[in-house]
Amino acid sequence: MIKVIFDTDPGVDDAMALLYLHRHPDIDLVGVTTVFGNAPIEITTRNAQFLHKAWKIGAPIAGGAAKPYDDGRDGGHFATIVHGEDGLGNIGVPLEIDHPVDPRHAAQFIVDTVKADPGNVTLVAVGPMTNLALALKADPEIASLVKEVVVMGGAFDVNGNVTPAAEANIYNDPEAADAVFTAPWKVTLIGLDVTMQTTMSSDYLAKMVEAGPSELKLLSELSQFYIDFYRQRVGLDGMALHDSCACVYLTEPHLFDVRSGPVRVVCGGLADGKTIQAPDDGRKYVGSAWDGVPSQVVCTGIRADEIREAIRTVLVEGRAPARA
Repeated sequence: MIKVIFDTDPGVDDAMALLYLHRHPDIDLVGVTTVFGNAPIEITTRNAQFLHKAWKIGAPIAGGAAKPYDDGRDGGHFATIVHGEDGLGNIGVPLEIDHPVDPRHAAQFIVDTVKADPGNVTLVAVGPMTNLALALKADPEIASLVKEVVVMGGAFDVNGNVTPAAEANIYNDPEAADAVFTAPWKVTLIGLDVTMQTTMSSDYLAKMVEAGPSELKLLSELSQFYIDFYRQRVGLDGMALHDSCACVYLTEPHLFDVRSGPVRVVCGGLADGKTIQAPDDGRKYVGSAWDGVPSQVVCTGIRADEIREAIRTVLVEGRAPARA
């Protein structure tokens, strides 16, 4: 079993990713931590409570960062045009949800959970990296105790989706992302280079709902606003599966092409939030901001049809995908 803490800012595509983690038989969801991003922290935490209660998810929830890692940075760039005012497609999430939230801050929850089970917990982060950066700041030792960090974020050989330079999760807290990517732990980044290639049509989703369990009806309902955004802004009758791609990577890494090299994030200026990977070819950038930065993994290619089928298999059938 792969033990996972899911750090998220729900978010429509976050909801699909959460259900995937919950239903995958080889994944043990040991915690969900929330962060600002697609909506303010009060809403993203409430959305996690709502989804946990609706889908009977037993993993604890810990609310986290409400603003960026750098106190001087504005953290109010919420994606209401993409995810709706309530973060879940304007389906009318109740203002109060009768579902418990752990009293610890998400960063402390991460530290405690990792230290209680060293070497066995994977962090999957699909929002701004603030909670992870705060956890590292609180206890740098966790970098040696985490099994792996898998991130949905960044744009390397393609343009960003917030600015030409930056992808949303990184743009919302560049300083936190840079702290996470330069820490001495294993990070894999699944960015727009591959997630924008991996889409699900509205018809495909409808057939999943028809064939699958009752949980998929709610997933379809909250996805319609998101699908309308892609239809109107991108001309796609469907949606990109950003966050779910990061979750599929946990068990199906063979469906991704990767390259290695140090990763830094531009913090400030015209290219604020841009992710840059240096070549992992032995070159040294002595005396520069790249000096001593650890090599990380960036996904550059993806077998989109097989990713989509893996998601369908887990969500509809509740089993692990078959491998060729």
